[in-house]
Amino acid sequence: MFVLLMLFLWKYIDDLIGKGFQWYIILELMMYASATNVAMALPLSILLSSIMTYGSLGENYELVAIKSAGISLTRAMYPMIIVVSLLSIGAFVFSDYMLPVANLKYYSLLYDVRQQKSAFLIKEGVFNNSFPGYSIRVQKKDEDGQTLHGVMIYEKNQAQNNNAVTFAKEGIMFRSPDNSSLVIRLRDGIKYEENAGDIGYNYRQRFTRFRFKEAVTKLDLSSFKMNHTDQNLFKSAFQMMNLKQLQYNHDSTKRKFDSTMRNNYLLVTPYIKYFNMPHKSKTVKYIAATPDFFKKLNQNEKQMALSNAANEAKSIKDMLHQRVDHYKETVKDIRRYMIEYQKKFTLSAACLALFLIGAPLGAIIRKGGLGLPVVVSVIFFLVYYIISTIGEKSAKEGNISPAVGMWIAIVILTPIGLFLSYKAATDSVLFDVDMYKKFFNRLLGFIMRKGKRTS
Repeated sequence: MFVLLMLFLWKYIDDLIGKGFQWYIILELMMYASATNVAMALPLSILLSSIMTYGSLGENYELVAIKSAGISLTRAMYPMIIVVSLLSIGAFVFSDYMLPVANLKYYSLLYDVRQQKSAFLIKEGVFNNSFPGYSIRVQKKDEDGQTLHGVMIYEKNQAQNNNAVTFAKEGIMFRSPDNSSLVIRLRDGIKYEENAGDIGYNYRQRFTRFRFKEAVTKLDLSSFKMNHTDQNLFKSAFQMMNLKQLQYNHDSTKRKFDSTMRNNYLLVTPYIKYFNMPHKSKTVKYIAATPDFFKKLNQNEKQMALSNAANEAKSIKDMLHQRVDHYKETVKDIRRYMIEYQKKFTLSAACLALFLIGAPLGAIIRKGGLGLPVVVSVIFFLVYYIISTIGEKSAKEGNISPAVGMWIAIVILTPIGLFLSYKAATDSVLFDVDMYKKFFNRLLGFIMRKGKRTS
């Protein structure tokens, strides 16, 4: 979880630094981020802990003592299987009840944090447009952060339709006692102002210039205060729904989709002449449109038939063109509902599947601690994560079924876990380096002897 939180901080470091957040805002955001990372951290932690536990038992010959007492490895794994099963049930409850709420809190707070303006109000040599109606540029700032040199303030008043530019040699910047405005006290400056003139009396534009020894400018800081967006705006996202909500939205979207398909059929039929012609008529003669029939037509009739067919196809295409994007988005939403629905179960299944790999693997390699178990667990978890990511992406694109895409990693890793469990129960030396050295030495000797005989 620590590694995943560091990844989160590095990803959003630019959105967090320099915005004047209180410490509890960042702590709250990290807490919600840790809740959303449970789906990745829990399976990896079960895999790593199972390898470390049984690897330590094998390294200290405790598994040998257990087997010498007549207890098989499978029987010795029963308590851990019960614990992992309880963890899997808890993971399902967490993903169905707590994770949607955590996602809602996390994404809404992250949106507010990213929309927050920087607390570094004025930088050197840069036009700052954070204040509405103002653009400020400062040539130099002293180390105290308050004394300014070479100040230029451009002001545009939309209501009075006038522009004003203020230049000052230096200024002092500080916040008001109620922290509602930024006060800039300017010294030795000049102000240029353009006015549109009086309507109805004097239409001429006026230009005013006046010098000052000292002037005060107040800038509103209300836009720099963090505003909390209504969380109801985020509830329609897929990650913020539980099983019942996903099933309800999936069914409602499916019904709308079916209704749209029926409406498309009703909209298309008026453009097809076959449906406009009466089925029983004395004036209309029906002729089977076979290739031989088309060859019998003269040049003008062929041209007219092809022109009518092209116009009919173009009318249908133009009519359906605007509905294609809506159709694709609806199908995509249906797949996303099914993917999120399956995710509620795959977290629990991943915990069991990775435990079936970790426990026998630790008994085989017989190494505890944070050395080899970490390397092996990371390798297997990367395999699981890559397969599940590819399956989820393929399911989103519609290449495979959402159920297949979300369960393909579990289906592939479960037989590997059962195979490792069998090898561990039969005291296999699957990862014995000396065994592989002997095998390759024999193979190399056999090849060399065969080469000598042929020569």
